[in-house]
Amino acid sequence: MNSVIVVHPNFEATWPWVADHLHALWQAQGPVEFIRLSPGDERTLGEIVTKPDEVTRLVSLVVPVTAECLQSFAQLREAAIIAGPYQVRMPEELAQLLKEAGVKAYTQLSEGFWGQSVSEFGLALTLCGLRRIPQTYREMIGSLAPWDYDPEGGVGRPHSRGEQFGDDANFTNGTVAGKRIRIVGAGNIASRYASFVNMLGADVAAWDPYATEPSFHRAGTRREHYLEQLMKDAEIFVPMVPLTEKTEGLITAEHINALPKGCLVVLVTRAGICDMDAIRRRVLNDEISLAADVFDVEPLELDDPLLGRHNVVHTPHNAGRTIEANYSWAEKLAEQFLPVSN
Repeated sequence: MNSVIVVHPNFEATWPWVADHLHALWQAQGPVEFIRLSPGDERTLGEIVTKPDEVTRLVSLVVPVTAECLQSFAQLREAAIIAGPYQVRMPEELAQLLKEAGVKAYTQLSEGFWGQSVSEFGLALTLCGLRRIPQTYREMIGSLAPWDYDPEGGVGRPHSRGEQFGDDANFTNGTVAGKRIRIVGAGNIASRYASFVNMLGADVAAWDPYATEPSFHRAGTRREHYLEQLMKDAEIFVPMVPLTEKTEGLITAEHINALPKGCLVVLVTRAGICDMDAIRRRVLNDEISLAADVFDVEPLELDDPLLGRHNVVHTPHNAGRTIEANYSWAEKLAEQFLPVSN
């Protein structure tokens, strides 16, 4: 049995650790022909693989593939042909050709490969939003003022700044424990995030009409059946679904306006699921705080009013990009292939 992996730099520009990890996984089962193309190499798969008629397992990562190419792989039994770094579905013409030839065709079944990375990042944004960690880091570089916890005039007052208290009491702050965290979604990312904050002692509720009951139970989450009810008592509001035709604009201005004053909004999947104009308006009016990795405009212009605000934590859309997410991408593809004995 001959196994071949061919990877183009256009794939590795997005997933730089996938191909090598996939290679290692297959090498543990036996010999693998691993072909890494040079930048600018636009040869088709049939021109690259020298003995296509001997190949039985194939992974092609953003390499040009034609129907004529595949017809030369006479012994092929299993294949994954990835046309683009985000285009995990195989082109229909090629999928049909493989099906007619009796070849099992594989692709990514979901975006679960970055679920852990994004959900952990969401937890980090939540903690940063509660405790103002990025703001105090920045302030310390240019001033000693962050070290001064004395109340105004040196006179202690109820519910105001005091010894080692650096949180902003105008917004949700302090610990995750005890907070009412309301999540839109119960999928790969949202269910993990829910389990994290549940473990830390939060009161967690989630709305997701497509998720099964076990998704809520495993995450320790109370299921809310009505989206409009979810935000009414939210201290932390976390819209955490992927952006699709059905979810675009799911969280309307009416929903955002219903959030209690001081609520922390955490955005870590896609901004397009929310009415960002409404979020911007309430953030800029100091009505809510925001911890976000995704935005309505990317990159944010340097004069964007969200940047550097006392009630905003911002990162440049990198929640899902970890080496572990790359490894998971490879593993979730590799596990679909039949194991090969040494």
